[in-house]
Amino acid sequence: MRYWLFKSEPSTWSWAQQVAKGEVGEEWDGVRNYQARNFMREMAVGDRGFFYHSQKEKSVVGIIEVCAAAHQDSTTDDERWECVDIKAIAPVPKPVTLAMIKDDPRLTEMALVKSSRLSVQPVTAEEWAIVCEMGGVKP
Repeated sequence: MRYWLFKSEPSTWSWAQQVAKGEVGEEWDGVRNYQARNFMREMAVGDRGFFYHSQKEKSVVGIIEVCAAAHQDSTTDDERWECVDIKAIAPVPKPVTLAMIKDDPRLTEMALVKSSRLSVQPVTAEEWAIVCEMGGVKP
């Protein structure tokens, strides 16, 4: 299993909206960055991820699971753009803010710190465990 982080502006797509999709989940569509798309191509069904609210909150608020492998993004006819489907697994009891992540010396190499603009990014197993611990989630 691999781990990922999915960033969303809560005014566009929030954790509550993701939860409302239930077991069916939802396409993580609209990504128009080649590196983020390539990360989605690497994902497998069952991989886990952090759901991250960007903009004002800037925090990890939920845990998701990839429930469909990369496929054509339904929001475009351009064959270059693919996406995965994700479903909500659990909220993070204590949201983990970007400031908390930046303050933890164990997370200085985390993609969220190094490449903060990327909407889909990898998370190492060690980073996953640390952020889960910070948020009160069993990894």
